[in-house]
Amino acid sequence: MHSQSFTKCPELAMTRREFGGNLLRGLGGAALATTLRPLDALASGEALSGAECKPNIILVLSDQHAYKYCGFMGHPVVRTPNLDKIAASGVVFRSTYCGSPVSAPSRAGMISGVYPSDCNSFCNSTAWDGGIPAWPVLMRDAGYHTFGAGKMDAHDNFDLGFNESMNIINSHWKKPDITSLFRRPLCIRPTARNQVDGRSRTTPHRDAQVVKATEEFIRRQRADGKPWVAYCGVHAPHDPFTGLEKYYDYYLSRVDMPEVENEELERQHIVFTQMRYHKNLGTPIPAERIRRARAGYYAMITELDEHIGRLWAALEETGQLENTIFVYTSDHGESLGDHGLWLKNNLYDVAARIPMVVAGANLPRGVTVDTPVAHVDLIRTFLEWGGAEAHGRLRGHSLASLMHGRAGGHPGWAYSESHSEGNSTGSFMIRKGDWKYIHFTWYDGLLYNLAEDPGELKNRIADPSVRDVLKELREILHAEVDPVALTEKAFRLQRERMDELASTRTEVQMLDLLSSRLGEGQSVALLNAYYGRTFAYMPEGPKKH
Repeated sequence: MHSQSFTKCPELAMTRREFGGNLLRGLGGAALATTLRPLDALASGEALSGAECKPNIILVLSDQHAYKYCGFMGHPVVRTPNLDKIAASGVVFRSTYCGSPVSAPSRAGMISGVYPSDCNSFCNSTAWDGGIPAWPVLMRDAGYHTFGAGKMDAHDNFDLGFNESMNIINSHWKKPDITSLFRRPLCIRPTARNQVDGRSRTTPHRDAQVVKATEEFIRRQRADGKPWVAYCGVHAPHDPFTGLEKYYDYYLSRVDMPEVENEELERQHIVFTQMRYHKNLGTPIPAERIRRARAGYYAMITELDEHIGRLWAALEETGQLENTIFVYTSDHGESLGDHGLWLKNNLYDVAARIPMVVAGANLPRGVTVDTPVAHVDLIRTFLEWGGAEAHGRLRGHSLASLMHGRAGGHPGWAYSESHSEGNSTGSFMIRKGDWKYIHFTWYDGLLYNLAEDPGELKNRIADPSVRDVLKELREILHAEVDPVALTEKAFRLQRERMDELASTRTEVQMLDLLSSRLGEGQSVALLNAYYGRTFAYMPEGPKKH
């Protein structure tokens, strides 16, 4: 595959053979040898030289965008013309997985470049703890000017690494999803099914202000100035599924509907069946509500695509595109009715697999990578491109070689985990090639061949003909993590988070906190068990016997 050299670094136009020849002939080789960095570089696998050769990087991170709902991923209904254009101009990673299919742990892992459990983030009640430095901090230390705007879902009390920022949103560390603290035994979230609906709106999504701030930052930069990093955290297409009217109306009569047979639900793994009932999805959702929800979701994606187009245009119009790497991905997916599930939290592909496009800075054009990769790989690649010093706990493998058609040091597999609300035990995933293994602590697992069974309907875990495949995937998983230890750690930290909340609130305040997501009766029952004494519920609050 042919790749151009990075414009700012003319010395990168030479091949490895030419560079080696120059070293032997002494044609400036000694000088170059002292400045070249041992990176898989942007253009053709050569290393970057000097601070002036560092590419600008912009990361647009959305919330809850499942991998398949994009034009460039072949979806027959969803329109994403700007992302399609960017995808044609760069590299599409078709099998990208988040660290965990829920916001806080997924983002904690991305911020730190590690698995979420490495930084003690297991759910939306245990946010990033700041114990591992954020990747923008490392980029700032490497000489980058850093900017951040929008949803990050980290922590206000720790350094996120931004020289400039606008409306950084870190919500779950101070407003936890209390349902994630009641997994043993599993609670029920009665109102979750109410989120399965959609409607139109006439005003732009609040993301417009975040995108505007990011666009203004881009336009303030100069192509020959200090390298910069921009983080743009948008909230769409996260529920509620409220779409801009022109797009909502377009999709309402065109949406495809999830195909879920009773046979699938009859055979569904007990962990996922429990999750359905946790979300109060045991009773089928009316078809018209599903149609409205999907129309709203699709409309939000197309509006988001408009915003992304504005950022790409800003790079083009300011002459910075040739020196900037543009990345779009999402923190996790959305079940959207597949497998009888909605929202996220599970390790089916609809929730754990996300879109990822990398373009600009003379990267290859029109390339598709099918190798399973993960967000931790992306963060390692950012640090490598920026010449930043990696901390010792960094996970993942560089994506640079994969973009150029070489495996390089990438092992060819991706890892994810889930310990959030609705999960009655720890869930872990390894995807390698066509095969995907989901491991449940204390339960039988799942094994799918995604080439033959992209809908994840045929569990091959007991098939003796693929015993060697299962053995390999299990060995990879256990070499990376200890599932039992992490499962117990998640339960322990969630219990400690509950203790922390209870220590700073009265019993009445705790009832109010739980009731907002669990309902009053269930909340009283759970508090009875937690405090070890019985309350008689009254409208003004719990009353001790």
